[in-house]
Amino acid sequence: MALITRLSRLFEADFHAVLDRIEEPDLQLKQAVREMQFALEQDQQRLKLLQLEAEQLARTSTDLISSLKALDEELDICLAAKEDDLARDLVRRKLAAERQLQALENQAANTDRQQQGLAAEIEEQSQQLTSMQQKLELLVDDEQSAGTGYGLAETIRAEEIEIALLREKQRRAKS
Repeated sequence: MALITRLSRLFEADFHAVLDRIEEPDLQLKQAVREMQFALEQDQQRLKLLQLEAEQLARTSTDLISSLKALDEELDICLAAKEDDLARDLVRRKLAAERQLQALENQAANTDRQQQGLAAEIEEQSQQLTSMQQKLELLVDDEQSAGTGYGLAETIRAEEIEIALLREKQRRAKS
């Protein structure tokens, strides 16, 4: 039984090695780099949208604050004139504006947290992409070296070195 298990493992390992060679790791790595670049670009677009949303929230908050100041001035006038009915309407509008302002501030804080998280994620993705691009360059350089025969001394057999050495010695002895 142990022999059969060992043979099956050996066959499986050889089969996986054949599949690895068929799959062409350089093409897979290039595809992974393209996918990472696409994901990074999408996240950068999301960050830009969040920044635009934060700017819009800030403008709306500024408008609400100036509206609250105007309501306060009108309320002062109504209270000085002892117009409680008008003052009630202004107090209602002021409370609504304050609630809206609080909701905007909460939304702005949430947007800010999302921006910070996304910015950190983009930085990490950018570093990973740079690392993958460097690995891809190394793989492509290694494949080009293998194709030209340069840089692969381990593929030259020891017998070939000895024969070349003997030829060089003979050539130099004749001169």
